[in-house]
Amino acid sequence: MFASLLLAAIPVPAADIRLPPRGAEWDWQLSRPLNLGRSVRILDLDPDLVRATDIRRLKRRGIYLICYVSIGTWENWRSDRQRFPRAVIGRTYGEWPDERFLDIRRLDVLVPIMRDRFRRCRDLDFDAVEADNMDVHDNPSGFRILPNDTVRYVRALAREAHALGLAMAQKNVPELPPRLVGILDFAITESCFRDGWCRHMRPWLHGRRAVLDAEYRNRPPDMRRACRDARRLGISLILKDEDLTRWRKTCRNFPPSRTVPHR
Repeated sequence: MFASLLLAAIPVPAADIRLPPRGAEWDWQLSRPLNLGRSVRILDLDPDLVRATDIRRLKRRGIYLICYVSIGTWENWRSDRQRFPRAVIGRTYGEWPDERFLDIRRLDVLVPIMRDRFRRCRDLDFDAVEADNMDVHDNPSGFRILPNDTVRYVRALAREAHALGLAMAQKNVPELPPRLVGILDFAITESCFRDGWCRHMRPWLHGRRAVLDAEYRNRPPDMRRACRDARRLGISLILKDEDLTRWRKTCRNFPPSRTVPHR
């Protein structure tokens, strides 16, 4: 009964919006060196690191492509960095000195910028957007931002993505799936097994939507146990390096332990 109610809460996407396959092999590469020849069904990439010819080759192989866009931080290396007024740029983002939080309450400023980023993703022929850094409300941003502000911002951006024929992923924010599952299309998580909150993705899992999880090798979970749970839940699990280069391990690298029978 509960699962059927959750399924009913997730809208069917428009016909021109493709969703990533649930439980499929994936990879996430946001830093060089890249490996674009990897045998996966889903690939999440920074559009600044690939060319249109790369995208065409990947699409010919039938790979579902996710376009990385930081919706919650200003990055000082992006070509559109001058479009952000000083008033919407907040404190430095922790260990990333080249990023600063954005005042996501300023839809009038940020939505047009993100719309143009999404349009570039569409023009390159990506299928979806990874809307990173949704969790400004849960960080010392320098602004008084609440979860309601996040939902309002994400809803506005989802409309823009969908109008362009792009799916859009929830990124982390484990406290918000019940509020985002009717707005977005699938989920990307970091360290949900290591930090023990994969269960919060149940609204997506019960709706049979993809949940793509990356764990990190500098603080991995018990990978055999995580892989067992990921298979049971239908979560696509990978182990990555912190810089999100081509380095990757999958559950094939962590086969279940064999029980040796007693004689």
